[in-house]
Amino acid sequence: MSDNRSVLIVDDEHDIRELLVLTLGRMGLRTDTAANLNAARQMLGTVAYDLCLTDMRLPDGSGLELVSEISTRFPNTPVAVITAYGNVEAAVEALKAGAFDFVSKPVDIHMLRGLVKQALELNERGRTQTDDAGRLFGESEAMVGLRRTIAKVARSQAPVHISGESGTGKELVARTIHAQGSRAGGPFIPVNCGAIPTELMESEFFGHKKGSFTGAHADKPGLFQAADGGTLFLDEVAELPLAMQVKLLRAIQEKTVRPVGASAEVTVDVRILSATHKDLGQLVDLGSFRHDLYYRINVIGLHVPPLRERTGDLPLLSTAILKRLAQAMHRPPPELSTDALDTLEAYAFPGNVRELENILERALAMADGDNIEADDLQLPRGAGTHTQGTPKPPPDPRTMSPYDTASSALPSYIEEIERAAIQQALQDNRFNKTKTASALGITFRALRYKLKKLGIE
Repeated sequence: MSDNRSVLIVDDEHDIRELLVLTLGRMGLRTDTAANLNAARQMLGTVAYDLCLTDMRLPDGSGLELVSEISTRFPNTPVAVITAYGNVEAAVEALKAGAFDFVSKPVDIHMLRGLVKQALELNERGRTQTDDAGRLFGESEAMVGLRRTIAKVARSQAPVHISGESGTGKELVARTIHAQGSRAGGPFIPVNCGAIPTELMESEFFGHKKGSFTGAHADKPGLFQAADGGTLFLDEVAELPLAMQVKLLRAIQEKTVRPVGASAEVTVDVRILSATHKDLGQLVDLGSFRHDLYYRINVIGLHVPPLRERTGDLPLLSTAILKRLAQAMHRPPPELSTDALDTLEAYAFPGNVRELENILERALAMADGDNIEADDLQLPRGAGTHTQGTPKPPPDPRTMSPYDTASSALPSYIEEIERAAIQQALQDNRFNKTKTASALGITFRALRYKLKKLGIE
């Protein structure tokens, strides 16, 4: 490790400062020390530090104040907090305030070295990292904001809980956080919590010793050991049974696991990312998910937007998906016709990006030539279209002619309902098409398509 790196140590205990100076000095790092907030602020104003280690309790204030100030004034300087042993609340508050990570007293030298190494790798990666780690395409406000948040949380070791509907790309977000962070060189271990039989969960997560149960013919490391030095992604975390939630909480808090049949615990250095399409807060209220585990894994919450909220992203996203699919099939990527794109824009995509990929893969197989037409998409007309807003009540079947009843002409009946809803929304919004599309919960392109289809001037 380069000897031009510098670390600021802030602690009012002389023995702790001496221990940290000695440990970091052996790592080839230059250190400065401060015994209180005031002295730390003065040093931060004169020297650009690569890392700051601060105690939580200082004579003239809280280490959280320093965390917040450094996060705002010196965003490229990671700051780690030293907390009292077992003070989970303090550790979580520090991570929420923007701390890179925390270390408990008495300080474990091995864990401290790992923390320092990862913190100092952050800016090295920041200079070379590009956003080709994932496929988070899109220039909508929602996606720009998501990428910005990912870049920010990637600089931390805080647990992140990723929420969003099925098919929005929650695992892709988790992989991107891992790839842009200091653990990118370590393993990324995804696990579907709903796919592991309950009786095997403890063994799968923590490993087991030979002979610990019937069928345990050899020692086996668990998922935590496999993810050591990297990231463990708990997908569908809401599916964990309560008994396993207790054991998982302890592993996260203590940073140790005990394999089934073992007499000693094993230290693990793992960052926890989790995801679910369910409302974890609601499950906590219902008693099916532990509040303390929710509190621990949801230090930073990150929501992945559904495709219908990513206004304007469909053309770019569809092109990128078609290019990737075509490369795998060793053929030139086709283009979407205007009608095909309009059809996609008018569809609600309940299955989100995963459904879009399936639709385009099918269309690629069905298309003749270099263009994909609307018919190649094989979308049912009117199915899944956006229908939010406050439409006008549908026409009364009793006033319609026998030839226009729902039983004899359902498509035209539905078109009449759509026409009435759109015309009412246009009037309500003084014929401003942008506002009308927003009120109806559809994109501007989808509204334009429907106006043309329904013959509304």
